[in-house]
Amino acid sequence: MFLCDSWEDYEVLDTGGGEKLERWGDVILCRPDPQTIWPRQDGALWGKAQAVYHRSERGGGNWEFRAKLPEKWMVRHGELKFWVRPTGFKHTGLFPEQAANWLWMADLIRRRGSARVLNLFGYTGGATLACAAAGAHVTHVDAAKGMVLWAKENRELSGLPEERFRFIVEDALRFVQREIRRGSRYDGVLMDPPSYGRGPNGEVWKLENELFGLVETCAQVLSNEPLFFLINSYTTGFQASVLSNLLGRCVAAEHGGSVDAQELCLPVTAGGVLPCGASGRWRCD
Repeated sequence: MFLCDSWEDYEVLDTGGGEKLERWGDVILCRPDPQTIWPRQDGALWGKAQAVYHRSERGGGNWEFRAKLPEKWMVRHGELKFWVRPTGFKHTGLFPEQAANWLWMADLIRRRGSARVLNLFGYTGGATLACAAAGAHVTHVDAAKGMVLWAKENRELSGLPEERFRFIVEDALRFVQREIRRGSRYDGVLMDPPSYGRGPNGEVWKLENELFGLVETCAQVLSNEPLFFLINSYTTGFQASVLSNLLGRCVAAEHGGSVDAQELCLPVTAGGVLPCGASGRWRCD
């Protein structure tokens, strides 16, 4: 497994009963997690939650705030700084397990000395900031304007130079298709596509139907000496071997290198690990 154990400002305190108890800086949140089918290990600890997210039977849900919290607050990962805040769909604006991939990409970039990186479905910019801090120029693409604005706020908060970034509000596949026509090339490509969604004209996106074509298309914007290609998946049933096969066929077959795909996990202070999807990594050798 890829185990993310590099945080100081984030911690999974306990899991169980379909929920996870997390510390975000000084704030303790309780959020649903359907994979935690075991009992809680430290029952008394859960009473410290300052906010609890309750799912609705009709979809979505709402936060129950048991203490007064700031609208947003800062957490750090090494030199990087991020704004986090509870949103309407249980998220906080950051997927902390992805720091395992940030460190992997940053190491490759530092060894190369520089790189042009494309981050698709870039969300609030965790990976974007990590790559830029390592010396890369990053093109950050997300169809949601609000997420791109949040990523810009995180860039400013971290004090990273603006010239290392290009922020684009657009559909990921359409942007890549246009980059192919332009002849644009990138040394690193990463993507975190959703399981389900709708395109700019209302077309339905289902990951199982679209992912191969997306990866195959994105491989066409790799440079002649590519550095890495990363796929993240939170879709239930998409095992790491699926990502391994995609990278083998679409990237390694053309560029050689090596593929490593594993489950992504966070350590739990009370014991065990929290499964957090899977990541497939291709790198040059």
